[in-house]
Amino acid sequence: MYQSVFRPALFEGQVVVVTGGGSGIGRCVAHELASLGAMVALVGRNTDKLAAVRGELLQAGAANSSVSSHSADIRDEAAVKALVAQILSQHGRINALVNNAGGQYIAPLATIGAKGWQAVLDTNLTGGFLMARECFVQHMAAHGGAVVNMVADMWGSMPGMGHSGAARAGMVSFTETAAAEWAPHGVRVNAIAPGYIASSGMDHYPPEAAAMLRKMPATVPLGRFGNEAEVSASIVFLLSPAASFISGTVLRVDGARPQVRMGMGPVAASAEVQKRAAVRPFEGFPLYQTPKVFQS
Repeated sequence: MYQSVFRPALFEGQVVVVTGGGSGIGRCVAHELASLGAMVALVGRNTDKLAAVRGELLQAGAANSSVSSHSADIRDEAAVKALVAQILSQHGRINALVNNAGGQYIAPLATIGAKGWQAVLDTNLTGGFLMARECFVQHMAAHGGAVVNMVADMWGSMPGMGHSGAARAGMVSFTETAAAEWAPHGVRVNAIAPGYIASSGMDHYPPEAAAMLRKMPATVPLGRFGNEAEVSASIVFLLSPAASFISGTVLRVDGARPQVRMGMGPVAASAEVQKRAAVRPFEGFPLYQTPKVFQS
């Protein structure tokens, strides 16, 4: 079972939609929410991955009727409308949305074509907007709810991933606007900004990026990568009653990485410091696997 820090049955009877639920952080979030009693609607494009995660949740003890999987392209407006209607038809309500789906590739701005730029914006910004809008229009406007959007550590820009930085900055603005416009309906909207997280998504980067990835922890004041469970716990907090007066904010999960400045010298915490209770990793997800790039 998932070793969540939150109390059992915290989300009993609630339906939570998790996009990008077939792998990485989305998979981890789905496991934690299900362990806390939530009914989870997994959304993604790869039906095999969704089916695998659904099987994991059932094996972990979730009821067959409490976990559904839905294959859809969140960049397609008509598909998103139909998807949300399908989830409502199956589960009867949507209490929360975790807008986790996204992706990008490493490339300098000068080499990014219009098609590649648009694809990343559609995935990381437009798709999240469409999912949130439809959950609001079709259900939350009348019943309230909570939305957590996924952004990234784009403070100080994202050299090498300018398309993703632009999309994530747009999602921050969308989060703030939606929080203000939807608050009278009892809907809270926040965002999570992961820093360097050792997630399965790193396995999709080209082999030549491996050396760079291995050096990245040295630039993080806490001296390590974060993990999927640490991001998931932050998302669960923002969905929980403990965050009932938090809306329109971005919660960074990054080990103070954006505070690093030129000329600071070595910043990473020593191995001994990393073992201290206040900063050592929280590892609640028993099925977590270290990305392949770090397994050699």
